[in-house]
Amino acid sequence: MSTNFDLIVIGAGPGGYVAAIRAAQLGMNVACIEKEPALGGTCLRVGCIPSKALLESSELYEEANHSLSKRGIEIGDLKLDLSKMLGQKDETVSTLTQGVAGLFKKNKITRYQGHARFDGPGKLTVTSSEEEVSLSSPQILIATGSVAATLPGVELDGDRVVTSTEALTFEKVPEHLVVIGGGAIGLELGTVWRRLGSKVTVLEYLDRLLPGMDGELAKLALKIYKSQGLEFQLGAKVTGVSHNKKTCDVEIEGADTIRCNRVLVAVGRKPNTENLGLETLGIETDKRGFIAVDEHYQTKAEGVYAVGDVIGGAMLAHKAEEEGIACVEYLATGYGHVNYDAIPAIVYTSPEVASVGKTEEQLKEQKVEYRSGTFPFAANGRARAIGHTAGMVKILADAQTDRILGAHIIGPHAGDLIAEVAVAIEFHASSEDLARCCHAHPTLAEAVKEAAMAVDKRTIHI
Repeated sequence: MSTNFDLIVIGAGPGGYVAAIRAAQLGMNVACIEKEPALGGTCLRVGCIPSKALLESSELYEEANHSLSKRGIEIGDLKLDLSKMLGQKDETVSTLTQGVAGLFKKNKITRYQGHARFDGPGKLTVTSSEEEVSLSSPQILIATGSVAATLPGVELDGDRVVTSTEALTFEKVPEHLVVIGGGAIGLELGTVWRRLGSKVTVLEYLDRLLPGMDGELAKLALKIYKSQGLEFQLGAKVTGVSHNKKTCDVEIEGADTIRCNRVLVAVGRKPNTENLGLETLGIETDKRGFIAVDEHYQTKAEGVYAVGDVIGGAMLAHKAEEEGIACVEYLATGYGHVNYDAIPAIVYTSPEVASVGKTEEQLKEQKVEYRSGTFPFAANGRARAIGHTAGMVKILADAQTDRILGAHIIGPHAGDLIAEVAVAIEFHASSEDLARCCHAHPTLAEAVKEAAMAVDKRTIHI
């Protein structure tokens, strides 16, 4: 078997496997190296996909437990079979990872399992438990993703003090779960276990939740999460976690220690760039471990490219996918581009929180004059009909040109609704353009139309 390729991709997460497939479609002879047995990376194996499976299952459980009786649906003895719920999550992951393997086979991509390390320009060594293989290519793409960040003074043990990976596999519902970090990962998994019966306390170092999201939505999200039973301490600096026989004590600067059963450390992620042999190419990472690239994703070393979490920016699977495609299309055609103003970000709690483009805080900081339009889901007929009325849609548009600069949604199916505005931003649409588009009735998407109308102060239903 040949060990020389047109392109070698290191990492089979969303950025890597998508880039490999697109490169193969463009006629390249491609190899992809992944150290894990299953393809798909963190997102598919132990991140985005399994967490969404548990979010959906836990939401159905809570609805059956508390909401269905309001609709005349009476359920007798309701029981939680956690092992079966986790099994459905695992089955979903297995099906999708096998699907990626099938796509590799279909596109004639050569897969190597093991750890990749550079041995100089154009050369890689792949080490596994069984063998060591030397590969070469004039073009190598680093797409090794990220790993969970840690916190000084907090030692992970994989049992009681865990990352999101272990929090997806708890064998029983914790009596009291402390979540360190009020971002997307902490809130999503916190809400899963709260619905299934845990007392959940979220500790956030900042004075707000969801850093990077629009401030108005973050305040509304906090209010909604509190009403659901989550407890919060903002401005909380965790200094350590000590272990007892069956419990943990979470120490907080200037506040009382919290005793709990398990601790989820969800303080973000850091680039997975260690032990790649980057020094053999003269590539240096910054103090946070990120690799610097140019507008075409090329690193300091000729022929070596990088995309996704390893280059910074939003650590999102779909952002990595777009970068992977843009990179290999540039290699094949001389053109590849990503519009970073049109990349959505979503928090899959209930209600969902979604954002695309600029926040109000960013526009104010950049001294951009803008107009804002909002519309509450409480005034939307479909939201009323399905019983999910919390939240709103906000559209931000340039004060002079009316071009849409950002959109922020908290409410039912916000993650799906944000796609419409992402397309509008990609095509430089105005709020007037969005407002003039006919939206079917009754749909949640009508709230997006009304928010766009609100930019010009002409909403109909409020």
